[in-house]
Amino acid sequence: MKSKVILVVLCAIFCLAFLFSPRINSETYADTSAQAMVVIEANSNRVLMSKNENIKRANASTTKIATFLTVLKHCKNFDEIVEIDDRAIGIEGTSIYLRKGEKLTVKELLYGMMLVSGNDAATALALHISDSVDDFARLMTKEAHACGALNSTFKNPHGLDQDGHQTTAYDLAQITRECYKYPIFEEIVTTQNVKIPNGDNGYRYLKNKNKLLWSLDGCVGVKTGFTNDAGRCLVSSARRNNMHLICVVLSCGPMFEDSAYMIEQCFSNYSMSNILPPYNYIKSIPVSNSEKTSVKVYTQRGFMYPLTKEEEQNIKIEIDAQDVLVAPVEKEQIVGEIKIYLDNHLLFSEKIYTMEDVKSNRILDEVKRIIENW
Repeated sequence: MKSKVILVVLCAIFCLAFLFSPRINSETYADTSAQAMVVIEANSNRVLMSKNENIKRANASTTKIATFLTVLKHCKNFDEIVEIDDRAIGIEGTSIYLRKGEKLTVKELLYGMMLVSGNDAATALALHISDSVDDFARLMTKEAHACGALNSTFKNPHGLDQDGHQTTAYDLAQITRECYKYPIFEEIVTTQNVKIPNGDNGYRYLKNKNKLLWSLDGCVGVKTGFTNDAGRCLVSSARRNNMHLICVVLSCGPMFEDSAYMIEQCFSNYSMSNILPPYNYIKSIPVSNSEKTSVKVYTQRGFMYPLTKEEEQNIKIEIDAQDVLVAPVEKEQIVGEIKIYLDNHLLFSEKIYTMEDVKSNRILDEVKRIIENW
């Protein structure tokens, strides 16, 4: 027999220094000139702020985040030497001025692509992975779709305007979120200055174009972009207090200012709530047909979620577990489920497990156990 116990988790009383802030969403916040934008919390993938986030648009050099993702998925050694193909020479727009036959590592080309937005570096990486730019662009689109960016179609690795080359603010956030699973991505996009070889026993000195690395507390990237079709674009990211925010603005004149303001607003209005700790003891359940009278049960996975102060009061935890267990009981036997709701929206569910074995004291069960172990 099972019974349901509904537990309402009340929020802790916060310090008086922190004033109540309203929940931010696309309907209540419109103070940005961006034609499309989104802010997500990367750990939970929750959308905290949005505007036209699913509208397909040109996205300029923020495309290079998708190029980086494709390299991450298809290159095992970032110290691998790349001999520059002549098809990567003289690419229109921003360049690190590669020369035919010049040799750089994959990592050095990633620096050239992400810090100063070298279109030639992006093309060289594409031709290192695939036989042609078109083949690589199809691979980019495939990798984007695999991480949930289903409204994206890429036609080149650098983001220069091209018919059919488009993505959305939400998709860019998903692609960036996937990239952060690889430490080398953050290592490169947080680098402010670096030098890489120039092929003549000298160096190219590269300075990151992302101004927020110098001005935004906790900034960890990511990439600027501009073309006539796309306008000014920026994907930015910051970490504070267990929250990891990713902000995307497309066609936004004051892209640095607007991005910083929206990130600060989200950090001010949301905090990461540890709703269910990992390996959390739930309760003890009575056991019949055993010398032990009960067995402890627990959940394995934990759950943290960004919430406003108001939302913390509306979290509900529902425990659905058996009232009585009959021995024998196995360790980590599933005996129920726990569900976490915000209002009526299910956020998380997890199985409930027993912590230990419980032997039966019935003679037939004991004989069966002896035979099985013989």
